[in-house]
Amino acid sequence: MKSLLQSKWMVLLMGAVLYLVTTVLVWRPLPAPRPTSEDGHAAFSPKGPSWDFANPEMDQLVEELKKERTTLADREQKLNELATRLQTERMELNQVTQTVHQLQREFDASVLRVHEEEVANLKKLAKLYSAMDPTSAALILKELDEPAIVKILVFMKDSEVAPILESLAKKGETDARRVASISERLRLAIYRKPSDKPKS
Repeated sequence: MKSLLQSKWMVLLMGAVLYLVTTVLVWRPLPAPRPTSEDGHAAFSPKGPSWDFANPEMDQLVEELKKERTTLADREQKLNELATRLQTERMELNQVTQTVHQLQREFDASVLRVHEEEVANLKKLAKLYSAMDPTSAALILKELDEPAIVKILVFMKDSEVAPILESLAKKGETDARRVASISERLRLAIYRKPSDKPKS
């Protein structure tokens, strides 16, 4: 037995056993350090589940995302309001444009324009009717339509036009109304004489 105890293997085995026993008795696992928040309190409860913890950075990110979502919702609402207002204004603008075109058409229908290519012939006719007796001229002009009568009268002097209109109006109430309409068209007739051209 003494030789057994003195053997190298036995000493080595005994040392290993003593080391293991000492290690098991002395060794205790250290508790894991708890993460703490900025105020020094524990960031999670060891009693709860592992996902139940508070992370200030995560909370801040969530708050920022909520604010961003609110801002985007406000912007979307403002853009929708702007689109609605633009649509309304576009419709109003279309109505105004249509009204202007209608007024332009009515104006063009009521205003008689004498074109350059008609001037020479109209001057000849005006000279011809001026030389005639006002009653005879009125009988002939009565057969023409109002625009043609007005174009001819534009090139006559006032002293020549008055007797012709007077003769036209003498026939009755209908003719008097026609003379009034011709007078209104004469007032609105547009003819720019060569001397009236704007100076450059």
